[in-house]
Amino acid sequence: MPTLPYVLPILLLIVSNAFMTFAWYGHLKSPATPLWIAVLSSWGIAFFEYWFAVPANRIGHQVYSAAQLKTIQEVITLIVFSGFSVLYLKESLNWNHAIGFALIVTGAAFVFRG
Repeated sequence: MPTLPYVLPILLLIVSNAFMTFAWYGHLKSPATPLWIAVLSSWGIAFFEYWFAVPANRIGHQVYSAAQLKTIQEVITLIVFSGFSVLYLKESLNWNHAIGFALIVTGAAFVFRG
């Protein structure tokens, strides 16, 4: 399937970012948890993140440059984090966040030009 190297890395990076977002920020809902438990739990979650990120980059590098893969990953991170922040952490995003994220996405578009 010719579109597989274009689409599969994006799907894998979405799953990867979901794991990593929980690893980095999931413990914020439990501030009473000792830090060493939060670190070890986060490390355990991040282990599974690598099972999606490494294949995503390996497959994606067939059709994308490393800079393009990193850019895709950053845009996905913003989208996943935004949903996580609102739905899991119950934090609101305001227009400042939207403008900042839009500027980052605009910058990312330049990576794919020419």
